[in-house]
Formats: sequence, C-alpha cells, structure tokens
Amino acid sequence: MEFLFLTFLAKPLWLWLLFLTIVVTLMVFDLGVLHKDDHELGVTESLELSAFYIGIAVAFGGYIWWAWSNGTLVTSDGTNPVASYFQGYIIEKVLSIDNVFVISLIFGYFAIPRKYQYRALVWGIIGVIILRGLMIAVGAELIAAYDWVTLVFAAFLAFTGVKMLVVPDSDPDLSQNPVVRFISTHMNVTKGLHGQKFFVRQPNPATGKLMLYATPLFVALVVINFADLVFAVDSVPAIFLITTDTFIVYTANIMAILGLRALYFALAALVHRFHYLKYALAVVLIFIGLKGFYSYFFGKFNPYLSLAITIGIIVAGIVYSLWKTRGDDDGHGTAVKAAE
Repeated sequence: MEFLFLTFLAKPLWLWLLFLTIVVTLMVFDLGVLHKDDHELGVTESLELSAFYIGIAVAFGGYIWWAWSNGTLVTSDGTNPVASYFQGYIIEKVLSIDNVFVISLIFGYFAIPRKYQYRALVWGIIGVIILRGLMIAVGAELIAAYDWVTLVFAAFLAFTGVKMLVVPDSDPDLSQNPVVRFISTHMNVTKGLHGQKFFVRQPNPATGKLMLYATPLFVALVVINFADLVFAVDSVPAIFLITTDTFIVYTANIMAILGLRALYFALAALVHRFHYLKYALAVVLIFIGLKGFYSYFFGKFNPYLSLAITIGIIVAGIVYSLWKTRGDDDGHGTAVKAAE
C-alpha cells in the first residue's frame, strides 16, 4: 500500500483517488439509481438534485478545511485552500450559467427529447473530467516553468471581462460548428434517435452489410463537451489566478460541473431571469484579472477579502437581474411550461 503515499502533482496519490472515488460513486448512483429509467426532469427535481450536489461540494470543502487545519493538507503555493476552493467553486458555478443557453441550443438543434438530456449530460462528465484535467495539468506546468504566464492569464481574463461588457451576445450557428461538420463528414450518423443509445448497428444502404452508426445523441454529447472546453478557457485561468495548487483547482472545477448537470433543467427554464448576471460575471473576471496583476507585483491578495468581493459582485448581479426581470414570467413564450 506504499504506492498510495506516492506524490502526484504535489499531493499524495490517495488524496486524488479519494476524490475520483467520490466522483465515480456519485455518477454511478445518479445514473444507476436516481435515473435508472429515463424520464423528464422537472424544475423541482432539478433544484432538489442540485441542492444535493451543492451539499456534497460544501462537505468536501469542509474536509479541505479539516485537513488544512490539522496540517495534513498544505497547498503548493502557500495559499488558503478553503477560501481558494470555495472562490473557485463559486466562479466556475456562475460562469457555467452562461453555457446553459448553449447546451439548450445544442439539444434543440439535434432534437434530443428532455427525457434523454440528463443522461447525456451525466455521461458528458466523463469527458469533462479528462479534458479539464488535461487543461489544468498543462496550465500548472506552464506556471511552474514560467511564472509570468499568470500575467498572460490576468490580461486575458480582464480583456474577456471587458469584452463581455461591451460586445452583445449572438446565437452560435451549429450547422457551421466544426465539430458537427467533422463528425458528419468522417462518421456514419443515423437520421433519427435510437432511444438512449449512442451507437447502433445498421445495414449500409449500398452494401447491406451491418455497420456501426453514431446517433444524434452521441453527436450532441461530443459537441457539448467541446463547448465546455471553450468555456473552460475562461474558468481555468480564473482559478489559477486564485491558487496554483492543482488539487484545489481541479476539485473546485469538477465539483461545480457535477452540480451544473443537475441544475441545468431549472436554469434552462429560468435563464431569462438572469439576463443581467453576465455583467456581474464580467466584473468578476476583470476583478480576478486585476488581482492577478496585484499578486504578481505586490504579493498575495487577502483570500477571504477576495472571496467576499466575488460573492458580493455575484449576489448583486443576481438581485439586480431578478429585479429587472420581475413580472417576466416567461421570457421565451413557453420555456417555463416546457420545463415542468
């Protein structure tokens, strides 16, 4: 059992295995017990399941506090792991609200029924775990080798925040999406769905020989994962400017994404009520970017003050958005009714 105490990315291997065990257990429980039979997830069930995942994330944050307080968990950069974990979790959680609209467009484009959407989202977590892990590992290596990379991250986040403030939103054209075009060109894809299956065997129209075909559900899954990768370009640099400890960066990211899948159906119905939240997110990105410059030249910014400012900006954005859209019961005609 000595191998469990080997160091991997500045943390003992058992700590990584503990976290991955929690993630795998949650996924198996979710798909194998809670959603063994595909069904439409309503707003109430979505909120209840999301509360469960938030509870798991908070409990894991409690474990980080306990391990840090008794000296068994020390961050590689000397930052406060508790404040860093929760700030990273909150930022990733709120930034993820932006990709709810994109996910809705993807499901709509491929005509995926609501009863299959949740299963696709949960299976997508596997891709997220791998892709986010690769991005975080690369980012950690870059920062370890060249500390000035944090200035690049800081400038990128500040620029992204300013761009969000001044550039109007536009709907992506999925017919021109390079992933969709690549799969359509290089894979056999069925015209219709085949239940919850990602692949089916069908006879080739020309030869009659059975061949493996991907279904639109699989294509939607791939596109959603690549969309998540695009959104990670914002969130991963943001948390690296909070802490460069790979374990905290990764766990905060994955915990936030696990809960997003559950929260998706409630957010999809209410996303019009959070229209002005994007401006709060933009301010948060600018703040994190400027904090990155401050930390590089003048030393670490107070972690609890940073967490308080982040929460304050986001709460203000939520309150203002809900106030501005008060009385707007249905921002898209039938969105709320369809979600129930």
